[in-house]
Order: sequence, then structure tokens, then C-alpha cells
Amino acid sequence: MKLSDLTPGRENNFNLIRIAAALAVLITHSFAVAIGTGDAEPIRKSIGMSIGSIAVDVFFITSGFLVTASLLTRQSTIEFIWARALRIFPALLMMMLLTVFGMGIFFTTLPLQTYLTDSQTYIYLVKCSTLITGVAGYLPGVFNDNPYKSVVNGSLWTLPIEIKMYAILTIGWVALRITKRFGLRAFEVFVVTCAVVSGVFVVAYHFHRATENSFSTLFFMFFSGAAFYVLKEHIRLSSLCFWAFVFALILSATVIQHEFFIVYVLTISYVLFYIAYVPSGLIRKYNLAGDYSYGVYIYAFPVQQSVAALIPGVSVLSMLLISVSATLVLAALSWHLLERRALGLKGLYVGHTRRILNYRLKGASTRSR
Repeated sequence: MKLSDLTPGRENNFNLIRIAAALAVLITHSFAVAIGTGDAEPIRKSIGMSIGSIAVDVFFITSGFLVTASLLTRQSTIEFIWARALRIFPALLMMMLLTVFGMGIFFTTLPLQTYLTDSQTYIYLVKCSTLITGVAGYLPGVFNDNPYKSVVNGSLWTLPIEIKMYAILTIGWVALRITKRFGLRAFEVFVVTCAVVSGVFVVAYHFHRATENSFSTLFFMFFSGAAFYVLKEHIRLSSLCFWAFVFALILSATVIQHEFFIVYVLTISYVLFYIAYVPSGLIRKYNLAGDYSYGVYIYAFPVQQSVAALIPGVSVLSMLLISVSATLVLAALSWHLLERRALGLKGLYVGHTRRILNYRLKGASTRSR
């Protein structure tokens, strides 16, 4: 079955994939936050990558696919940017306010006045809320005695990179639309070229230096997802190919481990989109719950650092159980009270634009009489 036959509508497993990826990041961070290093994670020892790193790649592949679909189906580029902003910033800003003026005040070892007047407090708030110039790492006096010292939210570093991917994709689309006759085809060539060239670079560079979650790897993952969307008419999702790729991944992870990354880079996107679209039935019931993945992703690390501060010497297992429970509650509240409502404002831009256009057209019609 062609991928294009399955993409219309919302009948897919992306919500489930994303929540699994967010929880995988939480699992990896449980090792780092509880004992001060993520090197003890068993899967990292066997294949050279953490489950959290794989999850970040999954996020970028998924994002590349879905964001490209959104860009090509929106009525305008500004509408697309508005939709992306609504998905990222309302929940992020709420999390930042709770972090800085709730958790930060509770855990800082500094006097309250010193904490609230320290410029670093507001540098952290502004940088991590806007993502324009990257993110800041610490708040004054917060988590200084934790095993993973001072880092308040070790998950946010991927968000500025993702925004850069949006920008590159959007600039490419806008620039190539100028050639109206070949605009869409030129954009497709641009996307596929980005994926192929970056893929070759990542594979070649891997033999000289580790490329786990490097900018070039994330660039490839994002544009790999984007390429799958623009080539969806030419891609068939086959059970034979899926299981062959899964077998290759298992073989490279267990027998020829030094080749795992190469096999992984070449197969992960196909495996991901097969899982996203082919399994159906009860698995789709998860979509009724909502999309908690973003909330899990942005809240998990501060929750884990809080657990480490409140329970010195906490085990990895205890860290995992406590932080999963607390983070899921926060993520559910974030989705139902804020994120879902913010996404409902997508039409605000469209409606406002239409009112302006109708007003101008009406005015022009009146003047012409």
C-alpha cells in the first residue's frame, strides 16, 4: 500500500509514538539525574546510543513529516507559522513560569530577594521561553547539590534546533514558490536533496566521530521525514520490508554492534512510518486521550531534578516510577487546560485575515460605484 493512501485524515498512531518517545527520553534522563551520568543505561552500553537519543530522532523524523504536510496544506505561510507557534510556545511559557517562580523559588539555596533580583533568573526565563538564541542551563542556587548538578531542564536544547528546521523548510518553500511553474517540484527536489546529502554526511562522519543527536544527524532525521512526505506517492509500506528492516536492526544491535548506527540511519524512518500507519484497531484508541507527549517532554526533567533534590540517593527505578507518575499528571493538565485550547486558536488567524480581506473588498467595491 502506498504511503499516500494512508496520510489523509487523522487515523494514525503518531500520538502513541510521540508519547512513547517522550517517555523514552524520561527513562534515559532517569539514569543521568539519579546517578549523575547516563552512561550506565544498558542499551547505550550495547549499541552506543541511548533510548532517549533514539527517541529524539523519532521526534525529528515525525516532525519533519507532519510539519511538511502542514506547510504544503496551509493556505498561507503565515498561517503555518502561527500554527507552529501555538503548538510550541503557550505550554512552554507556562512551564517556564512554573519552573522559575514556583520550583526555582522552592529549591534555590539563595535568599529569596537574591534569587529574584539575580539577572540569571531572567536570562533563563527569557532565553528558554523564546528559544531564539538557544536555551540557558541553570537558575541561581537551584539543584547545585544534585548528582546532575545545576541543570534545570536538560530536554529543552532540542527545541531551538527544531525551530531552525522549521525556518529552513519554510524559507526553502517561500523561495522556491517564486518559480510558480516548478515551485512544488523544486521544493520536493530541495527536501530530498537535503535528506540525501545530510544522510551521506552523517554516515561518512560516523566513521570518524560519534554523531549521536548532533545537529547534522537531527537535520538528516528531520529532512528524512520531510522527504517521506513529498515522496509519499512513490513509497509503499510493505510488511516484508518492515520485518526485514526490524531484523536488520536487531541483528546489528546484538551481533555486529559496531554497524548498528549505519543500519539504524538507513532504516529508522521506514520502520517509524510503518508503525505510524499500518497497525490499527485497539491501538488507535489511544488517540482519544489526547497528545500528552509535549507536556511529558518539557516537564519531565524539572520533575526528575526535583525528585533528586527531595530524595537524596534515590535509585534509578524509584526515580523512574515517581517522575513518570508526576510528569504524566502535569502533561495531562497541560494538554487539557492549555495546549488543546491554544490549538483551537489556529482558526483565529484565518478568521481575522478573512475579515480584513472582506472589509477591504467591500471598501473597494463601494469606491468603484
